[in-house]
Amino acid sequence: MDQNSLPPIQTTARDDAVLKALVSFVRAEALRPGERLPTERILAERLKVSRNTVREALTRWEGLGLVERRQGSGTFLKAAVSPDMLHLPLTLAGGNDFTSLMQTLEIRRALEAEAAALCAERASPADIAEIEGKLDIMEQAFRTLDGMSSEEDWEFHQAIYRVSGNPLFEQIIAAMHELFHRFWEHPLGVRDFGHASFPYHRTIYERIAARDPQGARDEALKLIATVEDDLKRVRPNSNFRT
Repeated sequence: MDQNSLPPIQTTARDDAVLKALVSFVRAEALRPGERLPTERILAERLKVSRNTVREALTRWEGLGLVERRQGSGTFLKAAVSPDMLHLPLTLAGGNDFTSLMQTLEIRRALEAEAAALCAERASPADIAEIEGKLDIMEQAFRTLDGMSSEEDWEFHQAIYRVSGNPLFEQIIAAMHELFHRFWEHPLGVRDFGHASFPYHRTIYERIAARDPQGARDEALKLIATVEDDLKRVRPNSNFRT
């Protein structure tokens, strides 16, 4: 084997050092989830690295669901960080083939059902009001946009993950954001794909508001079952690969 055919191995020591420095900065500034980070220029000056290095570090954090970049607004912290936290990147098979979409749905079924149950146990009155607000926005978008409400739907489910009290739910889902959105951004040529799941968003909320963990879990499972039914319904009329 030609040794020259292998690309040089790049050390990650500097990247890790920048991430640790960024953690120290966030903790020193007492930034909490939901608060905005300084600009890339300011972070670069404070950390004494290039803006490109800061941008790459923030991109890694975004992929892990630790920060959110909002166009025109800046970068916001989404989860607490600590010096001893572990980075667990996910490697996901892409594509719109039937097997990949079903595998994605299986993961979503497990996560959403448990998150809904924990949310019903742990939600404060303010949390329930937040989830209801996201639901109202999603329902309005669904009716106004003739069923296309992917971003509003995402925000509703994200609120449930946050209120579950386990930051891993939100981080894992954030890492799978693009894969999950393939269900809604590319509805397989079927205009009403996913529409049958619409009423279950409200029933999930109602069970959460009623402090009914098992009921919330059951409603979440019903929602996922409707999406699975849609996948199986459109499979014979699509170009799915198996």
